[in-house]
Amino acid sequence: MKKFAVVLVFLFIFGPTFGEEAATERFEKVVGGMVEAINEKDYVGTGKDFAQSMEDFLPLVKRKPFFKNLSLIYGKIQKLDVPRLTEPNQAIFVAQCERGKLDITVWLDEKDKIIGLLFRPHEPGIAIAEKNETKLLLPFKGRWLVFWGGDTKELNMHHDVPNQKFAFDFIGVSEDGGMHTGEGKTNEDYFTFGREVLAPADGTVTDVIDGVRDNVPGSLNPYSALGNAVFIEHREHEVSMLAHLKLGSIRIKVGDKVKRGQVMGLCGNSGNSSQPHLHYHLQNTPVIQDGTGIKCYFHKVNVIEDGKKEEKINYSPIKGEIVVVE
Repeated sequence: MKKFAVVLVFLFIFGPTFGEEAATERFEKVVGGMVEAINEKDYVGTGKDFAQSMEDFLPLVKRKPFFKNLSLIYGKIQKLDVPRLTEPNQAIFVAQCERGKLDITVWLDEKDKIIGLLFRPHEPGIAIAEKNETKLLLPFKGRWLVFWGGDTKELNMHHDVPNQKFAFDFIGVSEDGGMHTGEGKTNEDYFTFGREVLAPADGTVTDVIDGVRDNVPGSLNPYSALGNAVFIEHREHEVSMLAHLKLGSIRIKVGDKVKRGQVMGLCGNSGNSSQPHLHYHLQNTPVIQDGTGIKCYFHKVNVIEDGKKEEKINYSPIKGEIVVVE
C-alpha cells in the first residue's frame, strides 16, 4: 500500500499528574465529529474542533488536500475502535478504513479542542499478558499499607490510566498502623521515607530517573511526575516500574543486571507525590507512555487480618490491606 505522509503538531501544556484519571468520551465525541466530516468531504467541518494553534498550522487551504489524499488512499473511515488513552490529554484510535487501518493520535486541550493530530499506518499493539509470568515478590520489607490497589476505580485511583491500570501505592506503617510520628510535616516523620526498595524479580535495568528533589509533604511536582524512578525488564513484555524514590538514593544504572531482592534505592517523596510512598506497577514495555498495565500477583504475601498474619500465595493485594514482608 502506498505510504501516507505523517502530520503531527502539538503544543506543550502542563503535563498530566501521575495517576490522573481520564475518560474516553471527550475524545470519542471530538474525533467522531472530525471523521464524519472527513467522510462527507466537509473540509470546513474537519476543523470545527481545532484550537487556534491547530487552525494556524493546518488551515483549510492545507486541510482540504490533506484529507482528500487520505480518503483517496484509505477510502472511507468505517469504524473507530475504542481509544487507548496514553495520557489524560492524549488518545490513540485505530480507524478501520475501506482499504486498511490507520492509527489516529489526537491531543486535546482543557477545552476539548484539538491541539495535535497524527495519522499513520496502523501498527499492531504490543502483546499484553493477562497476568505476570515472572515470579514477583513485594519490593520491600516491613509492614505496609496498600493505599491504592485493586481492579476498580473505587479501589485504585490509577485504574483509568492504561499503563497504571493495576498499579499499587504502598505506604510504610508502624505496628499500630500509623503512617508517621509527630505532625508529619517533614519527610523524616514518615515511616516510609528512607526504607529500602528491592527488585521484585531478576531483570535488566532499562531506565533510571534521578536528580528530582523530594517534596515537602503536602506539595506536588507534576512537572516531574514519576520523580526518581527505576524500570526493570524481567522478560519480553514484562517491565516493573517503581517511582517516587528518594533523591540520590538509586544504586543501579541503565544496563545493570539485578537480582530479586537486590536493594535499588530508598523510598522517597519525589515527583507527583504528596507524602512518602512507593508506586509500583507492571507494564508491557519499558516505554512508559506506550505501556499497558498487567495485573500482577506476588508469589507470597503476608496479609494482616483481624490482627493475625495470613500467608497468601500468588496474591494481588487490594486497597486497605496491611501486608508484611519479613
